[in-house]
Amino acid sequence: MTASFPKASGKQELEAGMLVAPRFDANGLVTAVVTDASDGTLLMVAHMNDEALARTIESGQAWYWSRSRQELWLKGATSGETQKVVEIRTDCDQDAIWIKVETGGTGAACHTGMRSCFYRRIEKTDNGPVLVRDETPPRFDPETVYRR
Repeated sequence: MTASFPKASGKQELEAGMLVAPRFDANGLVTAVVTDASDGTLLMVAHMNDEALARTIESGQAWYWSRSRQELWLKGATSGETQKVVEIRTDCDQDAIWIKVETGGTGAACHTGMRSCFYRRIEKTDNGPVLVRDETPPRFDPETVYRR
């Protein structure tokens, strides 16, 4: 599948029109913020190229562009941690996508086995900032699932 989204004719069409005209960056990517449709938990932030976005819209399953592997990937194809799309939104100037999903498998979105990729918080200490991990254990063992 080769996708090609149109370009908006101007600011008015981009911000107030009905045209789906994502503004991909210089690398051909748009940022996708992914949340759980049932409780709003921020699950992950990923990137999509035009083909990933088109496949997501068409199939109702989340597709992304892997910057590290330089390839399209269907979320859950290897891990079973699927993402069924409930709703897709774009921001005012169409340079970011928000996807609300229903998760499959164990409900983990992160390749580490955690439900959310945001499982650590930054805390200020006298010796500088440190990362503190949530107490919640991983939902799956990545070494077993991905067999690297």
